[in-house]
Amino acid sequence: MRALHLALTGNIASGKSTVASLLAAHGATIIDADRLAREAVAPGSAGLDAVVGRFGSQVLQTDGTLDRAALRQRVFNDAAAREALNAIVHPAVRRLRDTAVQAAQARGDRIIISDIPLLFEVGLEHAFDGVIVVDAPPPERLARMVRDRGLSEADAQAMIDAQWPSERKRAGATWIVDNTGSRDALAAQVETLWRSITQRLS
Repeated sequence: MRALHLALTGNIASGKSTVASLLAAHGATIIDADRLAREAVAPGSAGLDAVVGRFGSQVLQTDGTLDRAALRQRVFNDAAAREALNAIVHPAVRRLRDTAVQAAQARGDRIIISDIPLLFEVGLEHAFDGVIVVDAPPPERLARMVRDRGLSEADAQAMIDAQWPSERKRAGATWIVDNTGSRDALAAQVETLWRSITQRLS
């Protein structure tokens, strides 16, 4: 039987990870792009060798792992450097995701959800059977980043500004989850979403 392969996305501090865990509890197979991105540049990988070749050994920690904070500093305000990094990491992540999806399909998993934070920014939205967008108003996301991640308002706002505005993502969504209320309200929305997804299998 054919599996559904959906994408899950949302801007920073929208609650996407919480929605992913709720969907997993319902039985979805979650493929996490952030985890794959770490795997793509793990010690000994071709990806890490390419990153060091492009950005130098100063983006490594003393134990040979990638210093993500140092690399983020290098690319955050440098579009050319960011494109160079994406050209290394994105193809590797895509290969790892394809392998994970094939393994899930071989197991007979019916609903496979790829969690991809920058789905629209990298133009992958049309590669899936549907797109779930998790959203919350920018002021609420800003407050979460300052409260939960210890960021300054300026740093948090810069990270929000670096992503596409929610309106553009909502326009490309198959389903929208509004994470503006309580955890119980979010869980209820995901329950409704799950019913809608499973109807597509029948």
